[in-house]
Order: sequence, then C-alpha cells, then structure tokens
Amino acid sequence: MDPGRRLKISLWLLLLVICGGVIGYRFLERLSFLDALYMTVITVSTVGFKEVIEFSPVGRLFTILLIVFGVGTALLVFTNITQWVVEGELSQLLGRRRVEKRIERLEDHYILCGFGRVGRLIAREFSRQRVPFVLIEKDHEALARYRWEDLLFIQGDATEEGTLIQAGVKKAKGLITALPSDAENLLITLTARDLNPDLYILARGGEKEGSERKLERAGANKVISPYYIGGLRMAHTILKPTVVDFIEIATRSESLELEMDEIQIEPASPLANIALGDSGIRQEHGVIIVAIKKGSGAMIFNPTSEASLEPGDRLVAMGEPEQLKRLEGRACG
Repeated sequence: MDPGRRLKISLWLLLLVICGGVIGYRFLERLSFLDALYMTVITVSTVGFKEVIEFSPVGRLFTILLIVFGVGTALLVFTNITQWVVEGELSQLLGRRRVEKRIERLEDHYILCGFGRVGRLIAREFSRQRVPFVLIEKDHEALARYRWEDLLFIQGDATEEGTLIQAGVKKAKGLITALPSDAENLLITLTARDLNPDLYILARGGEKEGSERKLERAGANKVISPYYIGGLRMAHTILKPTVVDFIEIATRSESLELEMDEIQIEPASPLANIALGDSGIRQEHGVIIVAIKKGSGAMIFNPTSEASLEPGDRLVAMGEPEQLKRLEGRACG
C-alpha cells in the first residue's frame, strides 16, 4: 500500500481513538468535554500529567484500554509519518539520480533553456516527435506545475557554465534559449558557443530593438522573435486568411493527417544524384516537395522536375506521416 494512504488510515484511527476516549470519560466519569479531551490526550501521549479527578475502578480500566489502543495507534502514526518522509525523499533522490544518468548518456540531443510559455510549446513538440532533449529551468514552481512523464530536466541557472556542462552541452546537437530576458539569452549564447563551437544555437529575440543582431554576434545561428512572428501572423490572418489556413493545416499535424518535414538525402540513398522528376517521390509516396535546400545553403522553392537531388540536400516535403516516413527511409538508403 502507498505510504501516503497508510498514513491517512492511521490518522483516522488515531482520531477515532481520541473521540472514543472523550466519549468514554464523559460517560463513565461525567467529565466536561475539555477535561475529557485533556485526559484522553495525556493518556494517549503517555506524558504522565496529573489526573483531573480520582477515577473509579471502571474509569481506571477504561484508561488502561485507552493506553493500549491509543499508544499503539500513535506509534503507528509516527511510523507511517517517518516512512512517508524517508521513502518520499529517498524516491526523489533515486529518481533524480536516474535522470542524471540518462542525461550523461545522451549524445546529439538538444538543450532547451527556459520553461515559460514558449519553452513549454517547444518541449511539447519535441516530446511528440520523440526528439531527445534536456530542459534547464531554475523556477521550481514552473517545473512542478507543468512537468510530465519522462521529462529530462535540470533545475538550475542556464547562464552558468556548470549547468550547461551538466546538460551535456559538449555532446549536444543544438541549444534553444527561450528565456524572456535578452540579457540571459545573450549570456547563455556566449557561454554555450564557448563550450561547443560546433553547436547549433537558436535564440529567442526580445522586445528591444537590436537584440537579434547582438545574439547573432554572440554566436547564435538563428534568432527568432515571437513578437515579430505573432504580429506578422495576425496581420496575415486578416490580409491573407487562405494562406494562413494552409500553413496551419501543414504545421498542425495533431488536428489533420498532414504535416511538413525536413528529409536529408544520404550518399547511399537511391535518390542521390538523380533528377526530381526521375525519383518517383510524387508517384510512389504521394509526397509534395515544397523546396530543396542544397548543401551549399541555397534554397530552391517549388523545384521543377529537372532539379537535381544530391547527397546532403534537404527536402522540405509535405504529406501524411506514413508517407513521409517511407520517404525518409528511402532517403537514408
């Protein structure tokens, strides 16, 4: 049985014993409620204070029974409290150690700094896509309120070098700093870039003008401002509602069986070094290729059938999840 449940049961038993003692003393010795409660408490707790009256033989026999049941119940309550506290702390300690070991084994994962509104959305999408990541958040209340199962997290300050090292920044694939403070995002970017020069860093831009440029100079690969994107989306919703509806259909796969994905062509893939029209992607997989990002970084939108597919190219594809998985398997070779 759960220690918390055992503790509740034992507390109810102790309350019943106290109520029984009060009723017994009032009925047998004609004590007032306060005197009966006083006698019951000092009897159960065995503190040995003076009795309020000289008890009759029946009252003394009742006191003996109350000591036997009361002391046993009080001892049970004390034991359950101790077990509940010790097991809870031990379980938390062991659980924390297991999380730390899982973090130590991670490689090519992502580090998410900040668990505010933006951070929670990122974490939820990462969890849905089964992307390995470690969350860093210093606010205990935010972690306790929104924590979900299998979340790898570190309660600490992401601006500190030791915290980033604990999160595996030297082995990580990328880092997202989503704190509302420009200063903290800037410091995290500087520290992470110093610890891992090859790390891909995505930073959240703030309200202040020029913060994007500062973050890029500090080492961020890309800076995104939620305020800019939110304002632009609101304007487009009014001016270009059909376009916005299409984007939502393509990006909110939880509501419709359609999503966009990024698929890289590996050297061993049968898609490598052929034209898009000869690949059979549209005919065999039912997937639409929206764009091709070349290895050089150039982006080809709405590619023609003559566009060549080369190793290292990334396909921006749209289709059903199963179709995209089959295409990804073919792209990997």
